[in-house]
Amino acid sequence: MSEEYSGNIVSITDDEGNTYELEHLDTIEMDGVYYLSFLPVNDGKGDEDLGMVILKTERGEDGEDYLVVPTDEEVDRAYDIFMEELFSDEDDGE
Repeated sequence: MSEEYSGNIVSITDDEGNTYELEHLDTIEMDGVYYLSFLPVNDGKGDEDLGMVILKTERGEDGEDYLVVPTDEEVDRAYDIFMEELFSDEDDGE
C-alpha cells in the first residue's frame, strides 16, 4: 500500500491498484500500535455508502510505516475506543 498525505485527506492505493480518498478523523494508540480512523471523501463514485474505515500502522521491511488492514478483533476494539472518545468530547462540551 502506498499513501500520500495532503492535510487531512489521504489517498490510499490498495494491492489491486484501487485508489481511495479518505479524510483522517483521529488516531489512537492501542497496545503500542497506532490506529487511524477515516471517512471516505464523497467523490461521486459511489463510495459514500462506506462507513468509518480503520487502518493501523505497520513498519515494513524497508523501515517505512504503512497503513494496513487490522484484524476484525482489532477493528472492533479500536472502533469502541474511537466512539468513546467521540462521545466523551460531546459530553464535555455541554
